[in-house]
Amino acid sequence: MSLLDRLNNDMKQAMKNKEKAKLSVIRMVKAALQNEAIKLGKQELTEDEELTVLSREVKQRKDSLQEFTDAGREDLADKIRTELTYVDIYMPKQLSEEEVSAIVQETIAEVGASSKADMGKVMGAIMPKVKGKADGALVNKLVQHHLS
Repeated sequence: MSLLDRLNNDMKQAMKNKEKAKLSVIRMVKAALQNEAIKLGKQELTEDEELTVLSREVKQRKDSLQEFTDAGREDLADKIRTELTYVDIYMPKQLSEEEVSAIVQETIAEVGASSKADMGKVMGAIMPKVKGKADGALVNKLVQHHLS
């Protein structure tokens, strides 16, 4: 079942259950996917493109959450946390820090990196492997740690 099919089914269910918050998030995600398809001039997105859009949605919400928390707006922060839980349902299972660390070490060995000067080369090789499955900030932190 494609992501759009899942979103449509979940949207119908949210309407039946009168879950306004969930319905709103599903509509936002669906709109983001459709806008991306229009931007790329396609009828349907590939799984990789869908994952990119979902990752962008999660990142935007995490950034907003941080800003609202810093500003002391817990009411808005709670709303964003709820949205994040709904968006996370559609994301692939996230890798643990240990799994990401193992992938980082493996990639460093593959590209022959030895210093922080090779960071870009390592990040370029590792990000396609963990796309959607790990937070970029965590990957960056682990690469820096292993290269130091």
